[in-house]
Formats: sequence, C-alpha cells, structure tokens
Amino acid sequence: MSKWMHHIVLDVEADGPCPGLFNMISFGLVCVGDPGRSFLGEVAPILDSSGIAEARDVVGVSYEAQKAFADPGAVMQAAQAWLASVTGDRRAIFWSDNPAFDWQYWNWYCHRFLGENPAGFSARRIGDLDAGRRGEPLNTNAWKKRRITAHTHDPVDDARGNAEALRWILSEMGQPLD
Repeated sequence: MSKWMHHIVLDVEADGPCPGLFNMISFGLVCVGDPGRSFLGEVAPILDSSGIAEARDVVGVSYEAQKAFADPGAVMQAAQAWLASVTGDRRAIFWSDNPAFDWQYWNWYCHRFLGENPAGFSARRIGDLDAGRRGEPLNTNAWKKRRITAHTHDPVDDARGNAEALRWILSEMGQPLD
C-alpha cells in the first residue's frame, strides 16, 4: 500500500466565505496515493439562507436545488467511513489549494455532525509546498499548471486536479508515490 494513501486532497464549494454564516454546498475528497479513489459529498443547506448569489453562480447550484441534497449528518458519516476505508488505521492528512477556505468548512461540519474531525486539527497547502520546493516563497500558484483534470468547480474534479499536481510536485521532490 502506498505511503500516500492516507494523504487526501479536499475541495469545498460553498455559498459564502465561512461556515456558521453560510452553507457548504459540496465537497470532494481524493486520495493522493490513488487519485481514482474519490468521495463526493453534496449536503442540504443547514441555514435558511441562499448565501451570496455570486458564490452560487460559480458553483452552479441554486438554493432550491441544494435543498434536495442529502442530510449533512448522513453525508459526513459516509465521508468518515470512506476515509477509514482508504486510510486504514492511519490518520488522514488533508491537502488543499486553499485550506483557509476548504478546511474551515470541513472542520466545522465534522465537529457539528460527527463530534470530531477524523483528520485532526491541521491541513497542508499545496501551493506552499511547491513554492518552497522551487525556492520562490511568494509564487504559490505556479503548481496549478500541473493539473491534468480541469478545474470546473465540481469538487471532485478540482480535488483530483489538485491531487494530480501534488503527485507531480512530490515526484519532482524525489518522493516515491507507490
């Protein structure tokens, strides 16, 4: 089993900038060790608010359509079970394009609906790893050209593209992926 199986890329789509005031719409999880392994969570709104129209436009999911999504508690339990099936007895390590956004929603929904976050208390930013690797600490976006899967605002597509780019970065660092 790849040492990267417990490394997971997260992408979140939401109708605003922070949990508690806005709804998470969906999230995607993709395994770095096997980018074909993924989880899509689409959650019904928990707030009686449609959020920010521009945010919903980017995602392409109306508030009315989101109401038909699954109960957030059930989705978070299914995500926790998926993580356990992928990571085994190891704690998941989360990566993201922007953990300041993605992680805050994931963490908040985990604590609200699971009572804990199965990935602990931290996440890693892909752009920072690559900027450090290249010795260009202020150029944190160059890695994005290494995505294979297009960035579509479908959270699994976005997480998969980010996992592909992260795998490229790790390979450039001499890290065996299998």
